[in-house]
Amino acid sequence: MKNKETEQILLNDEKYEKLLHEKTKAEFCKIIENTSSSPKTITDYKSVPRNMRFGKTTIYLVINKTSKTKSYINGIQAEGFIDSNTQREKLLDGQVDYFVNGDNYIKFYKFKSCVNS
Repeated sequence: MKNKETEQILLNDEKYEKLLHEKTKAEFCKIIENTSSSPKTITDYKSVPRNMRFGKTTIYLVINKTSKTKSYINGIQAEGFIDSNTQREKLLDGQVDYFVNGDNYIKFYKFKSCVNS
């Protein structure tokens, strides 16, 4: 009896497509449930991967000394404030997590990773 039902499903393309769609959907939902999509936040600069220290998911705090204001920028913008290659290398190597550019004090704030380790 089961073989007869399977044969009928295979002969009827619409039922087969529906069955295939349901199976794929169930597998996809199972994969989604097993993975956690919540971003991981890192506040320790040395824990941030070297290649992501100036990425768009890395946040830096900028304090302006003259106007006494605070703002936040991403790593790409922070890299634009760097004056010298030695300063950049110290940041990439994790020796320091801040630098000064003119009236701006720029310090690492946090990093958000979408991939959980």
